[in-house]
Amino acid sequence: MTIQHGFHAAFPAHRGQGDALVALLLAAPSLGNDDCVVFLVSRSASNPDLVSVAEGWTSQDAHAKFFASQEAQAFVAELAPLIAGESIYSDAIPVGGKAILA
Repeated sequence: MTIQHGFHAAFPAHRGQGDALVALLLAAPSLGNDDCVVFLVSRSASNPDLVSVAEGWTSQDAHAKFFASQEAQAFVAELAPLIAGESIYSDAIPVGGKAILA
């Protein structure tokens, strides 16, 4: 599948909540969506409460349709209490590379 839409997001978790945020993101409902081609969760090496996600989707419409769903909205509501302050978003379209996941 070709990735036509993507972004990178960095989420500052409340102090001590980085593990909980990572666990919740790794259970994201988008992982079961065929239009979500890339979903990579990372955390800062120097700040365990700074968590980031890189996503790649088949299209911007597919991403918007998924995030308009009740399932996605419920997931976002679960994330909200773990996040402290503003998240940082930047658009990105993954074009290649390598991922080794444990």
